[in-house]
Amino acid sequence: MASESKKVAVIGTGVIGNGWITRFLANGFDVVAFDPAEGAEERTRDTVERAWDSVEALGLKEGASKNRLTFVSTLEEAVQDADLIQENVPERVELKQSVLRDIDINSKSDAVIGSSTSGIKPTVLQETLDNPEKLVVAHPFNPVYILPLVEIVGGVKTTQETIDQAYGIYESAQMKPMVIDKEIEGFIADRLMEALWREALHLVNDGIATTEEVDKAITYGAGLRWAQMGPFMTFHLAGGEQGMRHMLEQFGPALKLPWTKLEAPELTDELKERVITGCESFAEDRSVAELERKRNEFLVKLIDLVEDYWP
Repeated sequence: MASESKKVAVIGTGVIGNGWITRFLANGFDVVAFDPAEGAEERTRDTVERAWDSVEALGLKEGASKNRLTFVSTLEEAVQDADLIQENVPERVELKQSVLRDIDINSKSDAVIGSSTSGIKPTVLQETLDNPEKLVVAHPFNPVYILPLVEIVGGVKTTQETIDQAYGIYESAQMKPMVIDKEIEGFIADRLMEALWREALHLVNDGIATTEEVDKAITYGAGLRWAQMGPFMTFHLAGGEQGMRHMLEQFGPALKLPWTKLEAPELTDELKERVITGCESFAEDRSVAELERKRNEFLVKLIDLVEDYWP
């Protein structure tokens, strides 16, 4: 059933919700969306329109159409016939639990409920549900319509059948699902990004680097390698002919040196202003929309390149 599912509901149409909508439409799904915010439908259709060139460049699936999007006025109407319901409300536990409970009550018994939370454990999200076995965390990455990774995490009451169904649906939307068997806050990718983000804030806070210099260090250094392979394979190559074995022998002791700081610095007004002005200065007079367009063009080309090397 999962691989043939073609109707999804998207609850909450902010940046992530609209990204999901665009991806599903580009892959031939019928999408029903609900968001009580004023002007939500207009913003969603605007987002889809702007992103369509990017998904066309990646390749549309048979049946892909912007016309397969329907906006409805109630959550109940949105979820009633959906095979997958993707929840994208703000990262507040009580709010998510309340919305997920409404989704659970009004959706089909065999529907999959996917939460786009970036850090809350699925077991916590299941606490208020009558049918907790239906829920998984399905954590994507922005922009969802381009980046293919989705982290799938089940809670203690999630069934293997639900995980398998979720995997099939996301895979049919041209995603690269990754099932995480052990629950942990922040999952995998966000924990890695958070560690880098905390260190970046320390470098700026301590006056060691500007925001532009930190970004350049990633853009023209580590980031280029990470686009093809992760930290383990990168360091495997750093060990020469003996690979990781030599790398750990040679550089392992350096891990004991206090180079980095695990805790984030206090987000003072001074630090916030330094970060904000640094970003605005580096962006110059380019709008966020223009920067997004350039980012999307780059990512589309990069994904094609990654596929060439890691089919």
